Amino acid sequence: MCRNREPEQGAIRRCLSYGVAAYHRPMSRRLAADSATDLVRAERDIRDRIGGQPLDFAAMAAVSNIYRAANVTRNRLERQVLAHEDLSWAAFTVLFVLWIWGDQQTRHLAAEAGVTKGTLTGVLKTLEKRGLARRRGHDADGRLVLVSLEPKGQDIIERLFPAFNQGEAQVSTGLTTREKDQLASLLRTIIRTVEEED
Repeated sequence: MCRNREPEQGAIRRCLSYGVAAYHRPMSRRLAADSATDLVRAERDIRDRIGGQPLDFAAMAAVSNIYRAANVTRNRLERQVLAHEDLSWAAFTVLFVLWIWGDQQTRHLAAEAGVTKGTLTGVLKTLEKRGLARRRGHDADGRLVLVSLEPKGQDIIERLFPAFNQGEAQVSTGLTTREKDQLASLLRTIIRTVEEED
């Protein structure tokens, strides 16, 4: 039977027909730890939960940390840089792609920005309302839609990008220049591997 009481601070409680299950522990950060001991402990915990399946724990730790690093970096830059211009990560990326490579077909722009066509449609509506970008039909092929950066959009991206890059420098300050180059190279290898399989 469920008890009608407030959960402890930070705890999430779920009532089940056979009793109360408490979810009060934070998600383990062991796979993000530097310590080999913590990694071994995490592997043991995972093995205990999953059983005797053959697992690649090094791959699990690498991919888990790629995901975590991407999320914390994105959240920080959205809060500290992009929020000042009321831009989402996707909107910033679209403006950046148009600024660097010029007019783009919508399908190419979606691919370069790493978003779906549906997401791009919503982002472009917002950017158009704000006068930052515009869509138009392709001169040679009316079925295609081109996206251009408007002068106001160019002003924003040119003003914003140095602050964004400063944020990139801050989140990578714990790495030497050589380590940053190595990390970028390793991540490009992962990107190529995934893209070649798709």
